[in-house]
Amino acid sequence: MSDLLTTLNPLALVLCLPLVGALLIVLCHRRPNLREAVTLATAAALLLAVLHVLGLYVQGAHPTLTLAPMLGSLSLSLNLEPLGMLFMLVASALWVVNSIYSIGYMRANHEQNQTRFYLCFALAIAFTMGLAMSANLLTLFVFYELLTLSTYPLVTHSGTPEARKGGRIYLGILLTSSIGMLMLAIVWTWASTGTLDFRPGGILAGHIGGVQTGLLLMLFMFGTGKAALMPLHRWLPAAMVAPTPVSALLHAVAVVKAGVFTVVKVVVYVFGPTLLQSQGAATWLVWVAGASILLASTIALKQDHLKRRLAYSTISQLSYVTLAAAILAPLSLVGAALHIAAHAFGKITLFFAAGAIHTAAHKDYVSQLNGIGRRMPWTMGAFAIGALSMIGLPPTAGFLSKWFILQGAWQSGLWGVVVVLALSTLLNAGYFLPILYRAFFKAEDAPAAHGHHHPAAHVPVHDHGEAPFPMVLALCLTAAGTLALFLFPDGPLSLAQAMLGGPR
Repeated sequence: MSDLLTTLNPLALVLCLPLVGALLIVLCHRRPNLREAVTLATAAALLLAVLHVLGLYVQGAHPTLTLAPMLGSLSLSLNLEPLGMLFMLVASALWVVNSIYSIGYMRANHEQNQTRFYLCFALAIAFTMGLAMSANLLTLFVFYELLTLSTYPLVTHSGTPEARKGGRIYLGILLTSSIGMLMLAIVWTWASTGTLDFRPGGILAGHIGGVQTGLLLMLFMFGTGKAALMPLHRWLPAAMVAPTPVSALLHAVAVVKAGVFTVVKVVVYVFGPTLLQSQGAATWLVWVAGASILLASTIALKQDHLKRRLAYSTISQLSYVTLAAAILAPLSLVGAALHIAAHAFGKITLFFAAGAIHTAAHKDYVSQLNGIGRRMPWTMGAFAIGALSMIGLPPTAGFLSKWFILQGAWQSGLWGVVVVLALSTLLNAGYFLPILYRAFFKAEDAPAAHGHHHPAAHVPVHDHGEAPFPMVLALCLTAAGTLALFLFPDGPLSLAQAMLGGPR
């Protein structure tokens, strides 16, 4: 590994490692143990490579890589910048943990097509790395679309009619929004500026103004369907038919993070906060994001299916990032970058816990969880940490990121946003705390409770403990990461500040 680090372009190494891993996974398809060992080894190697790149970045290095020249000055190119560095760290670290979890989940649930699952997962991570390192809008768009295509087989993994329907909604919304709006916004930017490069402070100043600025911003924001800004959010709950490790990928590691990463990157490196502030072009986005936060949280309150409740929670939490970016204050932009990391660790913990409950207790509904904390204390303890982070309470990472967003809104005099943040915190508590109350303070149901309205109501509750060890280990690690981001925030915070030109 050390020889590779010194001889290859570090960005090429980061991009190619998961691609090589994907090839090896296919070659090992007849030997499950070896296939899973390759998955773990590749994930670990990628994390080491990303840490090596971080070391170069801290030392002031600026590696670049041209993948393919295009027309004129356009090219598919990679480089390093602080927000992308933070995204790479989060995704590569969580791939290691998700791989551990996936091995336990896929085996315990006797899932079919496991080689295809690990293959598509590796490809998705490779395209996530490419997106994070994109030097321009063209490169970002290419990897954005490849990420959509590589995750479609994961959404439809079970092959059921419901899975195929969910996959059609997933693919339809994401491709329609990106091709119909995001690509149009990119072409408009190229025609206006003659460049698609990401630059601190933006590239559009002096090239666009008036109503055009707001319209172009609208194309970018709604064209980035992965950010799940309402009304382009239906793909997220529709994709909940996928296995839990896929839900974790969609909600924490790659897909939705690619969406809000793109939102922040466009605001900071394409428009520039100064241009948007001077023209008031992002005011509408503040209120659309605020409405998405409150509406999604309200819908989550009514969801009995645990994964659907978490899905609508994700829609709300993503809009925190969009809202923070739209506030345009330096503190809120730092909060937007931090919330990408905080939400990743908190939400993957929640989905891991939901999958562990499904595997060990065969329960998928909130109304089935009475007393489950006594039988699955590690799982529900981790769930509690993830839930507190989503609410925004210390000592979790969610408190840190939301504090920066709140401070940005306060300094900008956006009192309506302060009210939205307060109401959303109450709503978050409203749909998470009852789960914890049921799990730890209510008595278990009878072994065969036929009175429930949901289809799994007949499942006994007295014949299980914790899920398989790899699953419990993974969810404990991510819960610990949620606490660690609060206790030791200097690394992510310095990258978020460097995004705005602050010290590294």
